[in-house]
Amino acid sequence: MTFNYQAEQLHAEQCSLERLAQQFGTPLFVYSQQAILRNWQQFAAHWPAPHKLCYAVKANSNLAILQLLARHGAGFDIVSGGELARVLQAGGRAQDVVFSGVGKSHDEIAYALEQGIGCFNVESAAELERINDIAAAHQVIAPVSLRVNPDVDAQTHPYIATGLKANKFGIAMRDAKAVALKGQALKHIHMRGLDCHIGSQILTASPFLDAADRMLALVQELRAEGVAIDHLDMGGGIGIPYQHESQPDIASYLHILQQKAAAVGGLTLLLEPGRAIVGNAGVLLTKVEYLKPGEDKNFLLVDAGMNDLIRPALYQAYHDIVPVRQASGAASALVDVVGPVCETGDFFGHARHLSAQQGDFLAIMNAGAYGFTMASNYNTRPRAAEVLVQGDQATLIREREVLEDLWKGERLLPEERT
Repeated sequence: MTFNYQAEQLHAEQCSLERLAQQFGTPLFVYSQQAILRNWQQFAAHWPAPHKLCYAVKANSNLAILQLLARHGAGFDIVSGGELARVLQAGGRAQDVVFSGVGKSHDEIAYALEQGIGCFNVESAAELERINDIAAAHQVIAPVSLRVNPDVDAQTHPYIATGLKANKFGIAMRDAKAVALKGQALKHIHMRGLDCHIGSQILTASPFLDAADRMLALVQELRAEGVAIDHLDMGGGIGIPYQHESQPDIASYLHILQQKAAAVGGLTLLLEPGRAIVGNAGVLLTKVEYLKPGEDKNFLLVDAGMNDLIRPALYQAYHDIVPVRQASGAASALVDVVGPVCETGDFFGHARHLSAQQGDFLAIMNAGAYGFTMASNYNTRPRAAEVLVQGDQATLIREREVLEDLWKGERLLPEERT
């Protein structure tokens, strides 16, 4: 295991997390390079060329992590012009990028075309027309894949379900043929593929395979109409165990998917894993500030807050919370682990059995995905630092914000005239 106790101290690889907390301060995100690459290989080992893996940048967009994955052959799935700029800054190639997202702006589309984007995942007929117009103005042909909503229930949290007909994402299956034929007729559009993404934190293969069957049937239907579909992007969404759930069988899913695509023929497959690459490769370290007994429950107040990791507040998500230093024989207490933000929803865990004293460090596990990328400066709180561990070496890959960073770009009013 990447995170394990050695001499009663929790380590990331060979680095003591207590030492890292003391050296870099808390709150602190710590990532394991070994875990990231091991997770990447779970996909890459079963995904031969010409099929492509495009890491979902929104899961964790630190430049060093993007650089690491680019060095190991990753393409990238982005949802904004800013994410494209990050990929390029980290050494990724624009031609290895797919641009998803339901509300691409004029400027984002123009920027992506200027950089030579690999493909746009188009989510509406209106977006298709906009891309065609911008491509015409730039005198280029825009590579396009249609994101189709297969109306598959992924059995996940409603906020991260994206493949139902009630969701804002994608083109309805019943409208897909008409939109594809329209794209085929536009002079500055190259209709290349189909795309779908049914949701996130999915732990079984069956919803993905149901979606694949529907998408492959659509590929055949469009080919019969003369639309030369050459790739199918099945999106991301494979989850990780947060609360001792069964581990998804990635290898089996990938093999079955390839068999289904081979039966149709002539298709390059794309996947967009994000959480499955970085989720369990990171922890959030936090320090206990106070123990606060209450009439109905006891609180353990820590220095991290919902602005650092919003998943528990936003999704009621479970994250295991463990002491960085094990106390032999110490009695545990039932506590709510909460932060300093002025919101009742500022919590990391309810009714947890923990043995901790003021000044102790805790590790909030499985915080490598949708941790820092969803962080904010709410309550004028500087965002945490980030560290990447390789063996016994720790590299600071993002400095902790200082207060002056938080109002950079703001302006005071001019002095009032008397």
